[in-house]
Amino acid sequence: MLRKKYVSAAFAGALLLFAATPAALASPQTSSRANHLLYAVNATRAAHHLGPLHFDARLARAARAHTYEMLRENVFTHGNFYGRMVSFHLTGSLGENLAWGSGSLGEAWSIVRMWLASPPHRANLLRPAYRRLGLGVATGRFQGSAGATVVTADFGG
Repeated sequence: MLRKKYVSAAFAGALLLFAATPAALASPQTSSRANHLLYAVNATRAAHHLGPLHFDARLARAARAHTYEMLRENVFTHGNFYGRMVSFHLTGSLGENLAWGSGSLGEAWSIVRMWLASPPHRANLLRPAYRRLGLGVATGRFQGSAGATVVTADFGG
């Protein structure tokens, strides 16, 4: 009986440790690059004493659709953001950050640094009211650069 308690306590402790990590907030449906970006976003929010953002499947569908559209059409724009959100049945407090880069500029921490350096993007990233995040991350030829990473981050309250 005593052994069973220790095994149960160890299992519960390991589960709690896993659940507390920012990577655990990601869905298995997200890409590795999106998971890295979610981790970087949440580490940045934690450094600013803010709660983590949780993966949201509907926001992710909207973000992925926009990322693939930008990549396909070779354009970098928010376009009709609110129209897009409505088409994905998303309402309420919403925001969006975009990024793209090649090589190290397409890595998660570089993208977060770019957002922090831009006041409107920083505001979205660090908005306390946001609790959810959907990410679209794709790699391809973009704006003349082979192997470019294109990102859409859709935030929700």
